[in-house]
Amino acid sequence: MQSLRVVVSTVFLSVLIQPAAAQPFPSKPITMVVPYAPGGNVDVTARVLQAAIGDALGQPVVIENRPGGAGLIAGDYVARADPDGHTLEILEFPKGKGLAKWHRPTDKLFLGIDHTAIVAGNTDSSLAFYRDVLGMSVAGTSENYGTEQEHLNNVFGARLRITALRAASGPGVELLEYLAPADGRPYPADEHANDLVHWQTIVGTADAVGAERALRRAQTRFVSPGVVTLGDTARSAVVRDPDGHAVLVHGRLN
Repeated sequence: MQSLRVVVSTVFLSVLIQPAAAQPFPSKPITMVVPYAPGGNVDVTARVLQAAIGDALGQPVVIENRPGGAGLIAGDYVARADPDGHTLEILEFPKGKGLAKWHRPTDKLFLGIDHTAIVAGNTDSSLAFYRDVLGMSVAGTSENYGTEQEHLNNVFGARLRITALRAASGPGVELLEYLAPADGRPYPADEHANDLVHWQTIVGTADAVGAERALRRAQTRFVSPGVVTLGDTARSAVVRDPDGHAVLVHGRLN
């Protein structure tokens, strides 16, 4: 399993993965939160995208400016919003932050998706799955804490162990282990694909057969009754990571 492609989305601009729900998404107007006052570069970009996103998704997009507090006010507003995917925040990478490709001069408004973040109960257990079984590589580690992190996630006293993972191409995966507070609720054991809480990450591989063997050897829990053949060229299966998050492994038949 040398060639993996992780494709992730938070239902923003170009949707590659959506939260599965009992009703179509989006089912109501979308609120796009801008952490700056009207008239700035990020606000102007949001308003340029407003109509295009609305047309693409079939729902109006409302711009909500929440400036102040170095972005904390907007982050707190989004954290308290209904977690149904209809409230989004538009962010930018400051200079010196993020991959170099996000800072290259371009006339494009949408540059891509950087990563998805997954809360992990134990980083080492998650690495045994994402790194050792799926073949992703550790791109960096850090420990985050302080008022910005607390307000961003609306979890006060938060101290996180963060591990960034990258595949050969595509967006990455960040594992977030809360060292404090350590009282987070586990993933629902009876979660199903038609529940509003359901979310899955798609992992692509050039070797579906090899991927299946690796998952079986690791005794990975399958959601699908087995690997499903899609036509004559592809096979897919939904599995669970050590914390119960759904991962759709999709690959070509060799």
